[in-house]
Amino acid sequence: MTVPKILATALVASLVCGEAVAESPRAVVELFTSQGCSSCPPADKLIAEIASDPGVLAISFPVDYWDYLGWKDTLADKAFSARQKAYGDSRGDRHVYTPQAVVDGLGHAVGSDRSAVLAAASEGTAHGALTIPVSVEPGPASIKIRLPAAPQPFKGPATVLFLPVLKRTEVAIGRGENKGHTVTYTNVVREVVSLGPWDGTARTFEAPASLAKMRNADTYVVVVQQGTPERPGLILGAAKGPGL
Repeated sequence: MTVPKILATALVASLVCGEAVAESPRAVVELFTSQGCSSCPPADKLIAEIASDPGVLAISFPVDYWDYLGWKDTLADKAFSARQKAYGDSRGDRHVYTPQAVVDGLGHAVGSDRSAVLAAASEGTAHGALTIPVSVEPGPASIKIRLPAAPQPFKGPATVLFLPVLKRTEVAIGRGENKGHTVTYTNVVREVVSLGPWDGTARTFEAPASLAKMRNADTYVVVVQQGTPERPGLILGAAKGPGL
C-alpha cells in the first residue's frame, strides 16, 4: 500500500470511527464557501464533520464574489477571495469556485466531495506537507509561536500566518439562492494576519493576544506556508488554538 493510500485510509477511519489521533494536524482543509451559493451548504456540513477529527485542521473562508446575486455574505472578506484566487494563480490552473476545498495548500476539490477531499490530503502528504512542528504558547498579552530549524535544504521563502477563528455561528439567509435557510458555519476565519517571513532557522514569532479576538473570533489557527500571502504554497506546519 502506498503512503497516500495509508493517509486516506487513516482519515476515513478517524472520521467514521472517531479514533484517537496525534495532536499535530496531519491535514489542513480550507473551505472557500459563500452564503450566496446554493451548492455550498452540503460542503459547510462536511467541513463541520471533518473539523471534529482532532487530527485535521479544518477552517472556512467565506468569499464575497457572489454578493451580487442578491445577498451580501455576512462573514465574507475580500481578503479571503484574494487568497483563493492566489491559490489558483500559484497552481497555474486559476480554478476558483465554490464550494472549493484547498488541502495542505496544494490540491483542491469540490468541498462537498468527501472522497476528493481525502485524495487531496494524500497529495499534500506525498509532497511533504506538515513536516514542521509548530509550538504555540498562549499568554495574557501575547501568543508565542516557536518553530524549530527546518530540515536542509530549506525550500523558502515561507510565511507565518495568524488566523483568528470563530468556532461556530448560524446565519439566517434572507435573500439569494439560499433564501429562507439557516446555515451553520464552522471554524470561520475572521482575518488573515501575516506575522512575517520565515527563513527556516529556529525562531519565535509573537502575536498580540488581542488578535485572537478580532471580529468576534474566539480562538485561532497558526499556519506556516511556503511562499508569500500573494503566492501561497504548500503548508509546512500548522497549529490549533484553544478549543479547536
